[in-house]
Parts: sequence; C-alpha cells; structure tokens
Amino acid sequence: MKSLFIRSFSYLVGLMIVSFGVTLTILAGLGAGAWDALNVGLAHKTPFSVGNWVIFVGIILIVVNSVLTRSQPILVSLITIFIIGYFIDFWLLIVFPHTLIDNFIIQLLTLLVGVVILACGASIYMQAKFALIPIDGFMFALRDVLGVKIMVAKTIAEVTALVGAFLVGGPIGIGTLIVTFSIGPLIQWFYPRFEKRLKWEVG
Repeated sequence: MKSLFIRSFSYLVGLMIVSFGVTLTILAGLGAGAWDALNVGLAHKTPFSVGNWVIFVGIILIVVNSVLTRSQPILVSLITIFIIGYFIDFWLLIVFPHTLIDNFIIQLLTLLVGVVILACGASIYMQAKFALIPIDGFMFALRDVLGVKIMVAKTIAEVTALVGAFLVGGPIGIGTLIVTFSIGPLIQWFYPRFEKRLKWEVG
C-alpha cells in the first residue's frame, strides 16, 4: 500500500513539475521544445489553449502509435496528457497570465531553470512506471516500425514536431535547441538520484 502511494504521489507531483518546467520554457520567449512549440503555435491559430492542444495532440499520437504498432490504443496514457494539459493551462492562464519577459538575461535564466525543472519532474514521474507519455510512445513505435536505434527514432519524432511547429508559427529558436539537447542528459542525471530516494521511502 505504501509503495502504491509513493508511486501515485511521484506520478502526480512529477507531472505537475513537468508542466511548470514546460511553462517556464514557453514564457522565456526564446523558443520552446519541439512538441511544446507545436502546441503553442496551434493555440495561437485556434480558440483552444496550449493545454487543450497538449491533450488533442496526445490523443492523435495515441491513435498513431496504435496504428504503427498494430495494437490496441494505450488509453491509460490519457490520464497523463489530461494532467499535464490541465496544469500547463493552470500555470499559463491563472498563475502567469499576460506575462512578458523582455530582458535577454532573464529570458535565458528562465529557460534554463525551466529545462532543469522539466527534467527533474520527468525523472520523478517516471519512477511511478504508470502511463507513458504519448510522445515517448511515438518514439518507441517509430523505433519498432523502422527498425532504428532509439536516438534515431527520437530525432525523427522531434523533426516531425518541429516541422509542424514551423508550419503553424510556433516559437522555435535557440531555446528549442537547448531543450532538445539538454533534457536527455539532465534526466539521466536526475533519474538515479530520485530512484534511490524513492526506494528508500518505500523500504
């Protein structure tokens, strides 16, 4: 019972932290991660919010992943995208409405803090080993269908999102590169540290 509580707590808190990190990378105004840039661009073109598009794109990816792998849709992933979508809208629309940062140093610091927080949150929620984010599912689906290495599949997925973000006028810039190339190493650094801590809590 304690183990389930720790896992559930890690899952919810981790996703909330992820959404806060994503929000900071968006507010920095230097370019968001590929998928976030796509969601922001779509939000600017439609009446729907960024969080709404996190959910919509997630649902599309769940279907695409199912088609690619010829398997049943992983509907439990809906929980993940609904939580992240809700919290992103909470941060953007309620906590930081109409926030505009016009100082480059502050923008850069906001971006870097956001990336660190994003990686930290991802490392926490991943400990629960519950639902996989559809974006990650897309990466694994590409790996299995194309028979390529995971980094190649990740690159294809990121480029796909970048093309979409470009077409809808999403915020692509130096921040996009920073997020893309730093998030993996940061998660790799955070993950074992939280893993040891949470195992100690469960024990």
